[in-house]
Amino acid sequence: MGPTVKRLVVSAALAIAVLTTVALALDRLFPPDLSRYQARSTEIVDANGRLLRAFTTTDGKWRLGTTIEDVDPLYLALLKIYEDRRFDSHWGVDPLAATRAAGQWLFRGHIVSGASTLSMQAARLLEPRRRSLVSKMIQSARALQLEWRYSKQDILAIYLTLAPMGGNLEGVRAASLAYFGKEPKQLSAAQAALLVAIPQSPERRRPDRTHRGAEMGRDRVLERGLEHGVIDRALFQRAESEAVPYRRLALPMNAPHLAAWLAAQSPGQVVPTTLRLGLQSSLADLLRDERGQMADKPDIALVAIDNRTGGVVAWVSGSDYFGRAGQVDLVRAHRSPGSALKPLIYALAFDDRTLHPESLVEDVPVRFKDWLPRNFDRGHQGMVTARRALQQSLNVPAVLALERVGPQRFLATLRAAGAAPVLPPSDNGASLGMALGSASVSPLELAGLYSGLANGGLFAPPQIRRDRPRPTPVRLVGPAAAWYVADVLADAPLPEGFASLPVALRERRIAFKTGTSAGFKDAWAAAFSTNWTVVVWVGHADGTTRPGELGRAAALPIVLKAFDRLPAEDNRAAPPPSDVLRVANWRDLPPRMRVLAPVADMAGGPRIAYPPADARLELRPHEAISLAALGGDGRLRWLIDGRPLDGTRWTPDASGQARVAVVDEAGRSSAVTVQIVRRP
Repeated sequence: MGPTVKRLVVSAALAIAVLTTVALALDRLFPPDLSRYQARSTEIVDANGRLLRAFTTTDGKWRLGTTIEDVDPLYLALLKIYEDRRFDSHWGVDPLAATRAAGQWLFRGHIVSGASTLSMQAARLLEPRRRSLVSKMIQSARALQLEWRYSKQDILAIYLTLAPMGGNLEGVRAASLAYFGKEPKQLSAAQAALLVAIPQSPERRRPDRTHRGAEMGRDRVLERGLEHGVIDRALFQRAESEAVPYRRLALPMNAPHLAAWLAAQSPGQVVPTTLRLGLQSSLADLLRDERGQMADKPDIALVAIDNRTGGVVAWVSGSDYFGRAGQVDLVRAHRSPGSALKPLIYALAFDDRTLHPESLVEDVPVRFKDWLPRNFDRGHQGMVTARRALQQSLNVPAVLALERVGPQRFLATLRAAGAAPVLPPSDNGASLGMALGSASVSPLELAGLYSGLANGGLFAPPQIRRDRPRPTPVRLVGPAAAWYVADVLADAPLPEGFASLPVALRERRIAFKTGTSAGFKDAWAAAFSTNWTVVVWVGHADGTTRPGELGRAAALPIVLKAFDRLPAEDNRAAPPPSDVLRVANWRDLPPRMRVLAPVADMAGGPRIAYPPADARLELRPHEAISLAALGGDGRLRWLIDGRPLDGTRWTPDASGQARVAVVDEAGRSSAVTVQIVRRP
């Protein structure tokens, strides 16, 4: 090698080194601005990644992140053959295309075809500029920079996300959803060709405004695809005859209340949820149909949980999002639950082993300080089992059970389970009124509580986001207590119109409870099976009363119909926990569990003087006992095993234990248990 050649080689090497150094320095000093690409629409997606709802960007664009995995392969093939045939081999600028375009311009005196590669178009979409020779040079440099920094797939993702599609639509996914109502993974050949054509002249080819322009642009892409063997003649003819859409569709609007809440938490992000789009849509349709049959068109909220995962699978916060008060998120709104919290009270009492489903409870007028609770029908049933008291939603037994459990402990348990009950301003957490709905909860919280019962006493807040750790369950009651509650509620009487469960539901064992708030403002139903928990609330968002509308009639039928739309299961043979106490009746229970009775009001209440507590009374046949009490106000009423006694003389009709109670006109009471033994 001669000296001249050596000098040339050295000079060339130095030049390359200098150019490389300059290029690297410029790359570091002026990195590509990806802010437009990164400023995407917030997307709320379901458990399988399907779009529930999207939101426009801060500049008002529908800009959904799109990758090559999100689009049909035929679309990519048509895009490359139409826009950039050598995309997979060039370095950002296509010299052959540039030479061809320059020659056509010089020969004909005007631009015949462009030389912009997809990489150059991606650079232009990242940094929009007025068209000029300088802009083209900058785009070329940026295209080389993009190729240096990123993969071909990344560059395509930029184009697929930012390509203008008419109006405020950007990107292939937004356009596919708006024009065809589906994701771009499912495009037909005609649809793929249209989406390739639109970005070349977005306003003149958008199908909702210029139908003929869109059709002509699409057909040119199809012809190019036929010419280069991307599609065959038969597919070309089918695609060419396919109608072009003439209007723009609304983007998906599923679970709009939940989506808005999550979007506020994570703007510009893709938020993965536990919802299942199929169930969400089906249950939203159910609520829409049910609302249409109600005269006053109330608001209806529903939340459904998969008990196996703790994830919310459906979240319906009303049937008319754009109606009056339609954007109130009723699933998270706190309302009086009426009697819907009673199963949790009984669960704690069962867990303490102070109460059992077969325990006897006195449903009689009882005054708790200055409060005299009554049943919904204003009557009382006397002595009943705890099972019947819960199934019939009797108020006095529930208040007695809460008195035994302790209201502050009960409130602490609800909070430990993930609920945040709202108390009246004057309530310090010691009120027995919680048994009847004074502590308001949301449908979401109530669903979490019932799901804890379904999971054998393991409670956790419902999971909503899949990108957050699943809450760790905590045991708040034992499996036996939870089983008792489920066993009791599974045999609760069905609502009118349901002589028996529909065929589709007979394979499930569904435990349910209803609630109605004071003034008929809130109607509730909550139910659970092995796999699912469903809570429904019916009312008006503004608290308007609905006279006579009970949870049993307004909400429970909707819950049962919702279960009919949930995936099938069979939990009929679920065995009871090993520590469940199976007895024939209350007499077989340990003494402390046999009877839950009112405690006498300490200030001036009646006290039974005779017979004494736990007395053994040996009586001849037909022998009567004279009952006596001290204290109390007004006329005293006596009850034997919950049945009213006329007067103060009692003639026992059989041997065995009996419960003797006395109640004064203020509702204060006292009771004792005695043993009757027959003399020969």
